[in-house]
Amino acid sequence: MNYLSVENIAKSFGEVGLFSNISFGINEGQKVGFVAKNGSGKTTLLHILAGTESPDEGRVVYRKDITSAFLAQEPDLDPNLTVEETIFASDNEIMRVIAQYEKALENPEDADAYQKAFELMEMHQAWDFETQYTQILFKMKLDQLDKKVGDLSGGQKKRLALTVMLLSKPDFIILDEPTNHLDLDMIEWLEEFFRKENFTIFMVTHDRYFLENVCNEIVELEDGNLYTYKGNYSYYLDKKDARIELDQTNTDKAKQLFKKELDWMRKQPKARTTKSKSRIDDFHEIKDRASKRRKDHQVQLEINMERLGSKIVEIHKISKSYEGKQLLDKFEYNFQKGERIGIIGKNGTGKSTFLNILTGAIKPDSGKVIIGDTIKFGYYTQGGIQAKPGQKVIDVIREFGDFIPLQKGRQISAQQLLERFLFDRKKQYDFVEKLSGGERKRLYLCTVLIQNPNFLILDEPTNDLDIVTLNVLENFLLDFPGCLVVVSHDRYFMDKIVDHLFVFRGNAEVEDFPGNYSDYREYEDSQISESNGKSKNTNVKEVASKSEAKPESGLTYNEKKEFNKLEKEIANLEKKKEKIQQEFLENLTSNEIAKKSIELKEVEDSIENKTERYFELGAKDS
Repeated sequence: MNYLSVENIAKSFGEVGLFSNISFGINEGQKVGFVAKNGSGKTTLLHILAGTESPDEGRVVYRKDITSAFLAQEPDLDPNLTVEETIFASDNEIMRVIAQYEKALENPEDADAYQKAFELMEMHQAWDFETQYTQILFKMKLDQLDKKVGDLSGGQKKRLALTVMLLSKPDFIILDEPTNHLDLDMIEWLEEFFRKENFTIFMVTHDRYFLENVCNEIVELEDGNLYTYKGNYSYYLDKKDARIELDQTNTDKAKQLFKKELDWMRKQPKARTTKSKSRIDDFHEIKDRASKRRKDHQVQLEINMERLGSKIVEIHKISKSYEGKQLLDKFEYNFQKGERIGIIGKNGTGKSTFLNILTGAIKPDSGKVIIGDTIKFGYYTQGGIQAKPGQKVIDVIREFGDFIPLQKGRQISAQQLLERFLFDRKKQYDFVEKLSGGERKRLYLCTVLIQNPNFLILDEPTNDLDIVTLNVLENFLLDFPGCLVVVSHDRYFMDKIVDHLFVFRGNAEVEDFPGNYSDYREYEDSQISESNGKSKNTNVKEVASKSEAKPESGLTYNEKKEFNKLEKEIANLEKKKEKIQQEFLENLTSNEIAKKSIELKEVEDSIENKTERYFELGAKDS
């Protein structure tokens, strides 16, 4: 059953054309993920589907008997209502059924009206509506039902709007970044909810696990063309690679044919037959195909970071509390070179406080943080870029200089740098306030990285970034030679980037978990299964003792994680060693040769130590 048809729609803002001649349909049961680069009109398309904006051309046709709902990035809620009043004020069919039943109770002499109202209550399962909405609000951590909407945070408003939408049980749902402002537990609950429920969905999200586990179709807008993939995110990646390869093959063939036809065009006589005119028309089409060029620019930045010394950051027994709530209690840790730590935990458990203490923005109640002399922090915060009124994109970068230093004494201009961050020359002279949310985040990320930090802290870096930019950012971070600390609800991103986790469990409990997010979730699930109803409030020491339990392989859980991690670390060190050895072939000064020799010795020693440990663990595993 067709729910809606999008027929040849187009949209532009001034001279900027977002898309044109877009057509597709959505049928019952489809769960479609929409993928496109930032600035290509994803949010605008969602608003057109929802009816809050009109296309310049074309139309959107809905089936008459379906209900739809739209979850925008910035929900439009009445600030004067309470949380509970917002639920009851929503345009919800169940609310109308309840109102009809209450009216029937006021007129008991009308038996037919009462019977009809009673049957509707049964059909819509409206008797349990209060239980339903209180359960979902509790899951969304909105248990203060009398709190005014105007007093809620942006994230709380988003979760309230999501609750209203879920309770209305629409046939068709349009979602714009539904996982933003949700913690990991909420995201996984919502993912499972959408996976099981019989909704028809069209959504934009950067959460690739969400696309993988919820969607049964991916639609991509690229260079003004729509491409449809009848599968989940993994299927989309496989088929997109195949399409790109085929496109390249066709372009190569067109280039060969173009050369042949170009010779003919140059030699043809002036008198033109009908056949030659047809061939001339074909020539122009071949020329277009042959000159087709993919715009797969990648964010590239060769960090000219200062070399890390032997002392990175030492945290000595820090404690911190707010309004009687203990967030950290004698926490200590020494960062090592090249560490990649992910931070997870529910809101309010102290994650942001920890980052602010780490960077010196706030002081601990007790304990101290010792920063190495060579450390230069790069801190990407959730606050984003603070552009001045009327400031253009190029001006933001020029505040750091007209030329930016790179490795080996090279430099690039501010314009070239922006091009590497996917801002073409025309976009560079746009006002910052005109950029999309994702483009502003990309610009902000650029300003953090060009300051050449060697200790990078990223607080929710994936919010509002498109999947194309996320893939490029991940590739950059995988090659980043400094220390990295990431707070993110993006499970896919965390799995790819970090080696171990700080798990903020609340009540000042912080666990150092040896693995990525999927490893952690698998471990947590196994612990719940083994406990069979035992208390889940396990402290850090108990978790550690459990993780040291010997499996059949002969390695403890932590040793197994270390063994797997060492294999990857040794491979990376070998690449680094090879790179340094290649650099000796260049024209280096005596000072540079001395520095490279020290660096090579450190790498070789590290390879030797890690290899020795690798074989030691391998012997235990055999």
